[in-house]
Amino acid sequence: MLAFFKKLFGGKNEELERLIQEGAVIIDVRTPGEFKGGHVKGAINIPLDKLSSSTGKLKKDKPIITCCASGMRSGSAKGMLSAKGFTVYNGGSWTSLNRYIA
Repeated sequence: MLAFFKKLFGGKNEELERLIQEGAVIIDVRTPGEFKGGHVKGAINIPLDKLSSSTGKLKKDKPIITCCASGMRSGSAKGMLSAKGFTVYNGGSWTSLNRYIA
């Protein structure tokens, strides 16, 4: 039950923090214009509508964290990438994910 409230109200996610510290790849699936307006340091911008055709550029040996504006598109991206054999975590909004970047 506590995990539910942490997710709902933005509690710290130790798993995401650990993954980032260990070098997970962060993919921001917003549009280039949205990305230009602010993003997580070190994130790669691959818009959701281009993600499927861009998976050849990604490596399966590192976990991937997806993010967007609210967590909806990053959730779709997680499903797409997981179906192709990647280890993926939905980081939700880029502003929330930004809390874990040192």
